[in-house]
Amino acid sequence: MILLKNCFYIATFNNKYDELKNHDILIEDNIIKKISPSIQLSSQELENTDVIDCSHFLVIPGMVNTHHHLYQTVTRNLPVAQNTKLFDWLAYLYPIWGCMDEEAIYYSTLLGSAELLKTGATTTTDQMYLYPYDFKGDLMEIQFEAATRVGIRFSPARGSMTRGKSNGGLPPDHLVQSTEEVIKDMVRVIEKFHNPKPLAMKKIVLAPCSPFSVDKEVMLETARIGRKYNVVIHTHLAETEDEERYCLEKYGKRPLALMEEWRWLGDDVYFAHGIWFKNDELKVLKDSNTGIAHCPTSNMRLGSGIAKVKQMLSMGIRVGLGVDGSASNDSSDMLGEVRNAMLLQRVQYGPDALTARQALNMATRNGADLLKLDGLGKIEQDMGADLALYDMFKLQYAGAIEDPLAAIVFSGYNHETAYTIVNGKVVVRNGKLVCYDEEEIVVKANEITKRIVNNSKT
Repeated sequence: MILLKNCFYIATFNNKYDELKNHDILIEDNIIKKISPSIQLSSQELENTDVIDCSHFLVIPGMVNTHHHLYQTVTRNLPVAQNTKLFDWLAYLYPIWGCMDEEAIYYSTLLGSAELLKTGATTTTDQMYLYPYDFKGDLMEIQFEAATRVGIRFSPARGSMTRGKSNGGLPPDHLVQSTEEVIKDMVRVIEKFHNPKPLAMKKIVLAPCSPFSVDKEVMLETARIGRKYNVVIHTHLAETEDEERYCLEKYGKRPLALMEEWRWLGDDVYFAHGIWFKNDELKVLKDSNTGIAHCPTSNMRLGSGIAKVKQMLSMGIRVGLGVDGSASNDSSDMLGEVRNAMLLQRVQYGPDALTARQALNMATRNGADLLKLDGLGKIEQDMGADLALYDMFKLQYAGAIEDPLAAIVFSGYNHETAYTIVNGKVVVRNGKLVCYDEEEIVVKANEITKRIVNNSKT
């Protein structure tokens, strides 16, 4: 058991949005067993309990990262890609990504997952759409191995690209697969890895890269297979004006109308970005209960635009947060993403556009909702024990703790947790990973970056 003793402040994000002071939280196995001002255990129970003094800690539900490309952590901040728009950025990076091997996939997954855990995310997805033709081994199995080692709850998306350069697409032909290969492997990974239980550590999402990188048949089959196996489906949509022009030229329809034609609307669907939706299209999202993964840092980094999140939330559209690929964000800082979400809406809509609590709600409850993780996103009895604990008695929060919850969004320069708990296990303790040597990840990631960049030039 774990007993979080005398918590300075607890933001439950339950249905009443209760915020509690000086309460204890008892965790038994992977479940929140009890929340009370003073939980007493017998001496025998205490012998088998990890008691953590939380008198300085803010406790929130573990955040859920709804959009990422973990492999990009080893290609971030490359000079040529620092100041380009999406399509040019992709054209430069695809040849480098084509040099990814088994070791690169393993350590990039470790690196991104570790950053997420250390900044308050306990669950992540990962849209892996890159399948080099000479890659050896089971790519998704490698990712699951890395995620399991570091301790994060993992719901990766089996991504896909079928339209290479020779067929009018952006990626080199050796990075795309045939439609038949994609369809066959989507079924395989669901049957091999997906666990439908509410608090399973391993789940599968299906996620073709985008309407401009896959064929129509892949989109149609993804929707069919996803609904057959009751898994979530996901893709990039309405991220740039270039994408909008592409869809109009090739299909004669705007991106969302195309998705509607292909049966890509519903409560089992969410799109990454959604920047360029018109007001009537927002109503389509609302009426169909289709969700959005908002990625503010990536959108700013690439100059893609500002999503209408204030309007979406006021309409009741489901909006979660994603850090996006770490070559279009250059970090996997989940709490930083919350802050940027709040601030970016204020640039467009004014100082009351998005509150700190609304931004955190997107990262917790809404993220769990997008991935259909019904047992997560709230702190209450019988919910899953995924929690992020922040030390509020540090220099960075001094003078800000009249509102401890808002303080972690408005204030601070180090977004790391003191503790992160996933599935009832401490995976970050005193700011350090428990299950993996951080220095090894750093050394290996830097070696891999140098190797694949050099290999791409030969």
